[in-house]
Amino acid sequence: MDRYTEQRLFGLLARASAALILAVLAMVVGVTLWRGGRVFVTDPAVMVTAPGSRYMLDGGGGFLHAVLGSIFIVVPATVVASILAISTAIFLQSDYSSERTSDVINMFLNVLWGTPPIVYGVFVLTIIIAAGAQTSLIFGTIAIAIFQYPIMTRYADEALRAAPDTVKEASYGLGATRFETARMTVRAALPGVIAGIIMGFARGIGDAATVLFTAGRSTQMPGGPFDPATTLPILIFEQAASFNAEVRSHAYAASFVLIVAVLALILASKLLAGRFARFAPGGRHS
Repeated sequence: MDRYTEQRLFGLLARASAALILAVLAMVVGVTLWRGGRVFVTDPAVMVTAPGSRYMLDGGGGFLHAVLGSIFIVVPATVVASILAISTAIFLQSDYSSERTSDVINMFLNVLWGTPPIVYGVFVLTIIIAAGAQTSLIFGTIAIAIFQYPIMTRYADEALRAAPDTVKEASYGLGATRFETARMTVRAALPGVIAGIIMGFARGIGDAATVLFTAGRSTQMPGGPFDPATTLPILIFEQAASFNAEVRSHAYAASFVLIVAVLALILASKLLAGRFARFAPGGRHS
């Protein structure tokens, strides 16, 4: 086989692989949107209605408790994780740490990124048992923050490394401190940092394994940080196995909400990255 034939064969395989991935994605998203959308057509209030007393048995009410549980767990976790991630990414730059230290920390971050989410849940569960506490919203927040931390840190680190060296040189040339220079570098790397925060939020809101053992399961509205709470992924997991067709239909409706939220977050990541690119040297201006 000559090299031109190999090139054509490789191009064909690449296009076929891309087409297969897009087809599977379209099927998953399409089926979920179709079946979940039909539920919202017949019962548009299902997402903003509190669950009934026998919700998991007869599907009475809605899944507002899971929507609020996801928000109350993931939003605070994202705030905490983003602060820690940006701080760590700044420390990993040459202004604060040596190349060897940075490489070692990045190795551990890569290990954390590749760790299955359920391991984070089991880790926090061990803390819960040792403290004699019970599963609650606050422990779910802690578990999600730990899960998001390596994702956001790697995004922020890569964004800061990609920032032009002229930013640091100009900042130090004007007599700025390391902290002031770090602020300018973060501003220049805002598109990548923002993208990392939003992707971390999307991973957090779509994860079930991390909060499975930490937030608990509840069909009640979230009452406080130390009360059990459920999230949309856990609700979907439980409802999809129900013998009741109406309960299973709510699983598709919850999946509809989750997919729309994740797609919206990805779109927001692209839009915000473009908007904040104007702060980067050579970026777009409007």
